Amino acid sequence: MEAARALPISVEEYLALEETGEVRHEYVGGSIHAMSGASEPHNTITGNIFAALRTKLRGGPCRVYIETFKLRLAIAREDIFYYPDVVVSCHPTGITRQYLHLPTLVVEVLSPSTENTDLREKKLNYMQAPTLEEYVIVAQDRREVTIFRRATGWEGEIHTAPEAVVEFRSLKQAMTVAEIYEDVF
Repeated sequence: MEAARALPISVEEYLALEETGEVRHEYVGGSIHAMSGASEPHNTITGNIFAALRTKLRGGPCRVYIETFKLRLAIAREDIFYYPDVVVSCHPTGITRQYLHLPTLVVEVLSPSTENTDLREKKLNYMQAPTLEEYVIVAQDRREVTIFRRATGWEGEIHTAPEAVVEFRSLKQAMTVAEIYEDVF
């Protein structure tokens, strides 16, 4: 990601920009960062997870969103807007037309341009969201799914075998590593 504008902008200016702009931006404390396009494996992995969760959660209290819907966080008095690859909220009052702010589960698929941000900045910020129960990192260049859970002190649990089951305990759902990587490896 690269900075799209050096001057701080307000949340209202950012939301207006996102409504009319052709390029999506993430927002951290007044600074915006343009998002790059996704690769085919990234898109396939994201789609696999979204489709499975959407099917399994249909009709229940949890809603699943894909990478074009924003997540708003307030961390240390700073407003932050990210576009997670997949985000689930089981809190219907935490959703507006433009974003959600009460996440239950967040999934980020690593890209060369976002890997450091996803593993450091976003992980630290997501862990401070009071409703977030699980943060999932999915590599796109190898079979590797890491899930961090609030219930285990955010200790990472790594799955690499195709038959390994990745449990989304906060949703009472699961997928195998092979399902996550279907049509990629």
